[in-house]
Amino acid sequence: MALQASSVLPSALSLHKEQGKLLDTGFLGVSLTDHHLKSDFSPLALKCKRESNQRNKSLGPIKAQTTATTLGVNSATGEGKKTLRKGTVIITGASSGLGLATAKALAETGKWHVIMACRDFLKTERAAKSVGLSKENYTVMHLDLSSLDSVRQFVDNFRRSERPLDVLVCNAAVYQPTAKEPSFTADGFELSVGTNHLGHFLLSRLLLGDLTKSDYPSKRLIIVGSITGNTNTLAGNVPPKANLGDLRGMAGGLNGLNSSSMIDGGEFDGAKAYKDSKVCNMLTMQEFHKRYHEETGITFASLYPGCIATTGLFREHIPLFRLLFPPFQKYITKGYVSEEESGKRLAQVVSEPSLTKSGVYWSWNNNSASFENQLSQEASDEEKARKVWEVSEKLVGLV
Repeated sequence: MALQASSVLPSALSLHKEQGKLLDTGFLGVSLTDHHLKSDFSPLALKCKRESNQRNKSLGPIKAQTTATTLGVNSATGEGKKTLRKGTVIITGASSGLGLATAKALAETGKWHVIMACRDFLKTERAAKSVGLSKENYTVMHLDLSSLDSVRQFVDNFRRSERPLDVLVCNAAVYQPTAKEPSFTADGFELSVGTNHLGHFLLSRLLLGDLTKSDYPSKRLIIVGSITGNTNTLAGNVPPKANLGDLRGMAGGLNGLNSSSMIDGGEFDGAKAYKDSKVCNMLTMQEFHKRYHEETGITFASLYPGCIATTGLFREHIPLFRLLFPPFQKYITKGYVSEEESGKRLAQVVSEPSLTKSGVYWSWNNNSASFENQLSQEASDEEKARKVWEVSEKLVGLV
């Protein structure tokens, strides 16, 4: 997330079946049974098809155009390119900031239907209308990442919608830099790690099968990282620095009772808890890539879209910081990025064919060109990624 200074198409004749239920082939607009598939390739069927094509030619351009439209062919260019169905992307925390800007950037293309997964339904509806989203391009669904029950209910509700899932964007985050005492999730975890990491971890694991079944040309799982969790950067070295230690606090449940509320077992620090959660996000992305990319073909990626100094992520910071931080980033560090620009960058990671490489942490240079960035030693530690994964599985009840 933002910088803190103070702390191909599938085959046109592919069939998609699930539990014996026939699904529509999206861009054809028709359903095919096994009987249809076999008969379509019989000698008699092929003969009939040739005769039908000859009749279509005799009917002139109107009939030919109708046939082309039905098959999703670009009749205007004559290139015979098939038309993709609209993709479905879930974006958590889409009611403001980076999430809302990304939803807008994707929805405006007309190529995506955005599931805006947020805690406050009415706030999200108002936000969608405020940026001019057309109703046919988005759906608001309730999701509270600080409750594992809410995560499971969201997944159930999404599946009932019978929409395919092509991209999942784990974006929502809690940041409490001035908190003196920890807050906790409904399940008893320190709030920042419980929401930013554990909530997203469960959501991603539960929806992995849905992503795997996608027939979209590029299915992706994206987890938003942060420069502040990378100690190989200047921003990552601003105290308190991210450090997961030996995960003793995490293994103990992060509840502040029989263990520390901090991952490393230390004293509570709100800014550090956020940074630690971002390290977990980036480690999780890499472990997903290691475990599932080759098997599923899903692209797993993380990113730092730039310093969004005006984002609501800083709403709990002191007033003086909120006043001075944006101009500091604009005129001193030159690292300032608007919400609109950051949204376009995340939208690139969602949809750009050039950004399909898996296991990558994306960043952008001063010319807004994307590049593969390097993670810090801790944020790229394979053994620590495995440990975070295994402990997280236990905490969210997957094992």
